[in-house]
Amino acid sequence: MKRSFVRLIPLLLLAGITAPVDASDTVPETLREAFAGHFHVGAALGRAVIEGTAPGVQGLAARQFDTVTAENDMKWENLQPEEGQFDFGISDALLDFAEANDMQVTGHVLLWHQQTPDWVFQDDTGAPAGREQLLQRLETHIQAVAGRYRGRVHGWDVVNEALNEDGSLRASKWLEILGPDYIAQAFAMAHAADPDARLIYNDYNLYQPAKRDGAVRIVKALQAKGVPIHAVGMQAHYGLGHPEDLQDVARSIQAFAALGVDVEITELDMAVLPFPQGSDGGANLDENFELQERLDPYRDGLPEDVAALQAERYAALFRIFLDHEAVTRVTFWGVTDAGSWKNNWPMVGRTDYPLVFDRQGKPKPAFEAIMDLVR
Repeated sequence: MKRSFVRLIPLLLLAGITAPVDASDTVPETLREAFAGHFHVGAALGRAVIEGTAPGVQGLAARQFDTVTAENDMKWENLQPEEGQFDFGISDALLDFAEANDMQVTGHVLLWHQQTPDWVFQDDTGAPAGREQLLQRLETHIQAVAGRYRGRVHGWDVVNEALNEDGSLRASKWLEILGPDYIAQAFAMAHAADPDARLIYNDYNLYQPAKRDGAVRIVKALQAKGVPIHAVGMQAHYGLGHPEDLQDVARSIQAFAALGVDVEITELDMAVLPFPQGSDGGANLDENFELQERLDPYRDGLPEDVAALQAERYAALFRIFLDHEAVTRVTFWGVTDAGSWKNNWPMVGRTDYPLVFDRQGKPKPAFEAIMDLVR
C-alpha cells in the first residue's frame, strides 16, 4: 500500500493535485532504514574499506549499515604483534569512520585460538608459558584494547570459537595452559576493562544441536559464577544447502533467549558454491583444499536461477530473525561479493557470491528479497 501511494505522487502532481506526504509513507531504500526498530544491520569491514582504498565501498557501507565490525584488524596479531608493541592505527580509523556515520562498533575479538602470535603462549626461553604469565598477558591485552575504546566500542566478541562440533571445549593452548575457566577469566577481564560494553560469546555452526548445547553450557557456567555475558553471537556462514533445515537456526535462537541473553547474528554470508568433501561447512580456518574446477562453476557470473535461490534463502532466514525479539543485530561478513573471504576459503581462488551486494556494489535479488520483508 505504501509503495503504491509513493508511485502515485508524480501523477498527482502532474494533474495539479497536491497531497501531504508523511515520512511513514516513504519506502526505505537502505538496510539501516528498513530494519530500524527490529535489529541493527551491519557489515565487517576489511582494511581496504576502512582506509577508503576500495572504490565506493566505504560510502556504500555508510549508507546501508548502522553497525560495523573489523574483519581482521582488531585481532591480537594485528593489535599486538609483539609483546608490548600495540598498533591501533587501523582500529582507530574504524572508530572514527563509525562515529562520523552514526554507527555502532562491535570489537572482534579479544581471545581466539587463531590469529594470536606464538609469543603469547611462550616464556622467554620459548617453552610453554605458565598459567600466571598467560593470565597476565591476557589481562594486559584486554585492558589495553577494551580499555582504549571504553565507551566507544558498543560490544566485544570476548571469546571466539571455543567449541568443537560435539560441543566440548576445543583443545587450544588457552585451554591447555589455563584450564576450562579461561572463558570466565576473559569475560571478567573484559567487564573490568569496560563495564558498560556488551559481552558476547561467538561461534560458528551453533545451529547444530550438539554445538548449541555446548554454548548453552558456557552461558550457564558464566551466569553461575556471576560473570556478565549479554549475548551469544551466532556466526552464520551458511550456504544454499546448509543448514538443511533453517528451523535449526530458530531453535538455537530460542535456546539462547531462554537463558536471558540476546542473540547477535555476527558473520552472515550465504555461499552459492558447493563445499568440498571433508569440510564441516562452518568457518574452520584450518581447512585448506586444493582448487578444483568443478567446485568453482560460476567464474563468469552468477546465473539468474542461482541468484533467485539465494534470494529465497536469505528471505527465509531474515523471516526467522524478524520473528525473534532476542535477535538484536545482524552483521554481514563483508560488504560486497568482491571483498568476501569466501572467494578464498576453503579453496584459494574461487569466485563466490555470498553477500547481498555484487562485485560492483549493486543490490542483488537477495537484497530486494530481504528489503521486501519490511517495506
